[in-house]
Amino acid sequence: MCDALSRNTPKLAGMQVLLANCLAHGRRQVVDVAANFPEQCRYVLESLGAIYSFDAEAKERGLTPEERLTFHQSNSAPVMDDLHQWLKNQFAEHKTEPNSGLGKAISYLLRHWPKLTLFLRQAGAPLDNNIAERMLKKAILHRKNALFYRTMNGARVGDLFMSLIHTCELNKVNPFDYLTALLRHPAELSVCPAEWMPWNYRRDATVAAA
Repeated sequence: MCDALSRNTPKLAGMQVLLANCLAHGRRQVVDVAANFPEQCRYVLESLGAIYSFDAEAKERGLTPEERLTFHQSNSAPVMDDLHQWLKNQFAEHKTEPNSGLGKAISYLLRHWPKLTLFLRQAGAPLDNNIAERMLKKAILHRKNALFYRTMNGARVGDLFMSLIHTCELNKVNPFDYLTALLRHPAELSVCPAEWMPWNYRRDATVAAA
């Protein structure tokens, strides 16, 4: 899963790669020109909004990857098919100038359509790359903060804490509580670090306290 930049495409000899493109990047192309083409962009954005609503529902229901795939094929595929036809008609019926802002956004979506819709064919394929994008933003923020570290070791410690804090956020764990638990149980942590990860530390902290 990546955006459509060619340099992000993995080049692994002898291996089959399932490549998905980020639907949020495709949506962003439309958002950027919405002020100039409000009616057309509204249709595209509402269609994509429905897809994200279906995906949110699948998560809320705790569907397995296979169940989620079936759910999207039943609910999202008709919406995406209609959107795909609408996009093609904009050019075929000369409703949109290809060199306009909207035309370029439509061209982007059509050009990458198979990779933007992998979630309709492959179990577990995400809609977008937002998790990784958010992580990269944290790394960039930390890179700026690291300019003020006095030593390389201090910067490495900062890297470690950034990774731990983001892992806590992904697992819906309070970073302060987690780091405090690590400081309170150094002996147990040194014996078995794998049991003191953000997703399982509460169980071990309770046992250690008992």
